[in-house]
Amino acid sequence: MSTEKNPLGVFLRDRRSRLDPATFGFSGRRRTPGLRREEVAQRANISPTWYTWLEQGRGGAPSADVLNRIASGLMLTEPEREHLFMLGLGRPPEVCYRVAGGVSPRLQRLIDTLDASPALVRTAAWDIVAWNRAATIVLTDYDRLAPDERNILRLLFCNPTIRTFQHDWEAMARFVVGAFRADAARAGATSEIADLVDELCRASPDFDRLWRENEVISHGEGTKRLKHPDLGDIELEYSGFAVDGRPDLNLVVYNPIDPAVAEQIRRQVREKQRTRAANG
Repeated sequence: MSTEKNPLGVFLRDRRSRLDPATFGFSGRRRTPGLRREEVAQRANISPTWYTWLEQGRGGAPSADVLNRIASGLMLTEPEREHLFMLGLGRPPEVCYRVAGGVSPRLQRLIDTLDASPALVRTAAWDIVAWNRAATIVLTDYDRLAPDERNILRLLFCNPTIRTFQHDWEAMARFVVGAFRADAARAGATSEIADLVDELCRASPDFDRLWRENEVISHGEGTKRLKHPDLGDIELEYSGFAVDGRPDLNLVVYNPIDPAVAEQIRRQVREKQRTRAANG
């Protein structure tokens, strides 16, 4: 079987050749580096014959379960697992939601450079896991909230102060619920948000009403108007961005339309930094 006709086999052979047998408790002299086929099959809990056929381009298309087992056996990264599915089935794997443990330092440094543009990173459950200083000035001071309080839906539906900031709370709430539903489905988190939905339905008749309407809304970009206690009536353009390799995370950046408002945000950010520095 030529390389051109069996890219799946080439990829599998390459990845097993990179693994150290001793790391997995395998011993014995070897003519070639890496794991043997039967050792990969053992780690993946599949038939050695079936795995051999896959490398040789025989036996038909593998199932998603088999590919996931092989990915685990070969300790593939998430991008490698996706590539394995594209080679084996012609499609990416189904999304598997995972609870976010925060963001990378690189992403945090990126949003920190936006001194006049509030930016935040949210999960599919709309928990806020990262934010910059401008966001604490314009949106909410997430630093002062406990982790379980850093949820956009809890703030919007259960915090009266946040509600008063909205120019048109009903329209905003309807939009948020529809976008939240779409995010959860896209990230494969429908079952994971069930407890949050139940909690909000009990706590807020408004959320219960809007959730039952079953609206699904796309939210890539748009505008947001706020009645800010310090900045006055302001308007922000926002754009949402996927975080590469993390289907459970979404980066949202808000940009003030009025340059004067942007300068006010910068000034308040600087003042907040000086105050914190003075307080140690």
